[in-house]
Amino acid sequence: MKYLLLKHYRGGPAPVGGAEPMDEWTPAEVDAHAQFMRDFADRLQESGEFVDTQALAAGGAFVRYDGEGKPPVTDGPFAETKDLIAGWMMIDVESWERALQLAAELSSAPGAGGKPLYEWLEVRPLLAGHVECVAD
Repeated sequence: MKYLLLKHYRGGPAPVGGAEPMDEWTPAEVDAHAQFMRDFADRLQESGEFVDTQALAAGGAFVRYDGEGKPPVTDGPFAETKDLIAGWMMIDVESWERALQLAAELSSAPGAGGKPLYEWLEVRPLLAGHVECVAD
């Protein structure tokens, strides 16, 4: 079963210990955090549980189809993922319990001062196959 582990800037439960935002970290603290993420992904790759991971850039917009011509694009007033989601990791594991175990470990990535963040991660299962719609 595949799961998406979402790292949030905000929008989840209050962080433990009042962690400083990453834009206030020193370059060495950012590097240590990134190295932890790379090491974690490497270990999951060795166990066959790693699918992919990406950090997200700040830019982005909402767009939708509006018939022929230029599609409408807006930068709000909606809550946007560029303000909420910092990045993600996709894993392929045997069970929900294993997904939770890995997410908990990932939440201990170092932050400012090298202290573990204990950040909340959102764990979302991917739908397998197609979904059948059933009318009420």
